[in-house]
Amino acid sequence: MTLSLPPRNRLIAPDTDQASVMVMKDLKDLLRRMSQDQNKIHELLSFLGYALRSFSNLNQFLELIPLIASRVTDSDGGALILFKASGQMRLESLHCPEPNQGGLKPQQVRTAIERAIQQVLTGSPNALDEMVSRYLGADVHLYGTSVLVKNSVRGRLYIFSRKPDYEWTNNKRNLMRLVADQTSVGLDNHELTTELIKKERQDREMEIGAEIQRQLLPRNCPKIQGIEIAAKCCTASRVGGDYYDFIPMQKGDRWSFVVGDVMGKGVPAGLIMTMTRGMLRAEVLNNHSPSKILEHLNEVMYEDLEKSHRFVTMFYSEYDPETQILSFSNAAHTPALHWRTKTRSIHALDTMGALIGLEAGSKYEEDSTHLNSGDVVIYYTDGFTEAASPEGDRFDEENLRKALDWACQNCFPLSDDVTRPQMILDYIFQEVQNFIGEGHTHTDDMTLVVLSIEDKNLIQSSSRLI
Repeated sequence: MTLSLPPRNRLIAPDTDQASVMVMKDLKDLLRRMSQDQNKIHELLSFLGYALRSFSNLNQFLELIPLIASRVTDSDGGALILFKASGQMRLESLHCPEPNQGGLKPQQVRTAIERAIQQVLTGSPNALDEMVSRYLGADVHLYGTSVLVKNSVRGRLYIFSRKPDYEWTNNKRNLMRLVADQTSVGLDNHELTTELIKKERQDREMEIGAEIQRQLLPRNCPKIQGIEIAAKCCTASRVGGDYYDFIPMQKGDRWSFVVGDVMGKGVPAGLIMTMTRGMLRAEVLNNHSPSKILEHLNEVMYEDLEKSHRFVTMFYSEYDPETQILSFSNAAHTPALHWRTKTRSIHALDTMGALIGLEAGSKYEEDSTHLNSGDVVIYYTDGFTEAASPEGDRFDEENLRKALDWACQNCFPLSDDVTRPQMILDYIFQEVQNFIGEGHTHTDDMTLVVLSIEDKNLIQSSSRLI
């Protein structure tokens, strides 16, 4: 007997066909929902990135963080707690919409988190997690991740949900970590911007300070009978502690020449230099001798300098064009150097005296010298003798004397465009630059004042050469 089988499609029951159709429909719906969820998450994260780039107000950006975190993890709400540098914490932002029925209420969540923060003394993530979870209640699912800025924990980002079937998946964990990382970038960018603004403000203040200091230094060297002068001050930073001045006395019948150096560099030294200038000029008006002027200056400045733990060195001198006598007194400054044209020799002009501000009641000695035609006197700060070569050697006073001796014997102007003191000054500065090397800069303030007594014989010789 032959057995005949029905067609294959007749082996499937009708209810089985209907079940397959339902499964396919449910699968398509699931895929569509998953696609919608992925699009929603992508849009939320894209918006967060846009906010990070666009918002100039950090608070506005941080307000979005709990909202985005709760949306991408499908939770009831989120909270961002930031740690201060002192270790204290604060609730920065919270997202918790009003529930329809039986959900978490915003004020309830805020109160719970703030109470938890009060119970934790320092920014300990584990202790904070435990305390927040305790105050929110056992029926609330709580998940947190750290906000890291330069490998330092700066806060905690939380999401919470009261849904009994809420699942914490690896995907949600990664999405929350991504939101926390964006938060870290926002905090870091804000701190960098704040530092940049602060630096720009400081730079502006430094520039104003440098401009004020430049205005306080003599703009031009004075024209004094029988003498030519050149001067230059180069600060290691924009504001320096070197000081020089030319102060007329007795309506220009006599002149005071002074150079000083405040210990240290930068703004503090510049402020003391400004104070020194004002007080010295006031003392000069009293027409005291050089030694008495330094003595009085030390008395009036001692208390302020002692409080600031700084001192001032100063070489003070007075010149009488009629007698060509230079009287001087030194407060522990580098001695002035006197090149005598008759002997082609260099002599240090120095007297005993303590630093200004070192000791109350200090006394200062005084001396004088006669300047002859062709003589040269230089006042300088220790930035010259302390200048270092790439090998670490110092320029020292011996090299300065050699440079001065060569310049005094070889620097003679052939026109009125440049003076002899200016040529000597330029030569000495160039010698120091050659010593420290091209491309290198000096690390200390450098000030040089050059006085040259006119030599009529040299002037006549130069005129014949022209």
